[in-house]
Amino acid sequence: MLQNKAYSLTEATKKLESYCAYQDRCHKEVISKLKQMGMIPVAIDQIVTQLIQENYLNEERFAKSFARGKFNIKKWGKKRIVTELKQRDISKYNINTALKEITEVDYIKTLDALARKRLLQLNESNKLKKRKKLADYLLYRGWESHLVYEKMKELIP
Repeated sequence: MLQNKAYSLTEATKKLESYCAYQDRCHKEVISKLKQMGMIPVAIDQIVTQLIQENYLNEERFAKSFARGKFNIKKWGKKRIVTELKQRDISKYNINTALKEITEVDYIKTLDALARKRLLQLNESNKLKKRKKLADYLLYRGWESHLVYEKMKELIP
């Protein structure tokens, strides 16, 4: 990528403050953004430290809002959420804290609603193929296999 603008430390910090204020970010996204801006490693460390001190950057807050958002909006299961957070280099502690944002009751209710909605969309007469399509759909979205298979037995006896 061609770098056409050189940023001063102050400009880069201001730009990243608004980048983080717009939406919670993880450290990896912020560092990547700074590298795109052509900042040197020393400046990156300094800016990231300042963003953390001023609470623009908070990995735990990011993990919690990420987990809530992906669960409530995209209906992802815990496995998918964990995988995505790991790809963003989020610590195990923060991942576990984030998963506590999802109550067990909501989790089971969401799985049920998602499975029932998907079942209505499947126009497959063969029971085995229908089961496979439903299972593949739910597993892709990161739902635990034991929950998926229980739900399948319940909905397609």
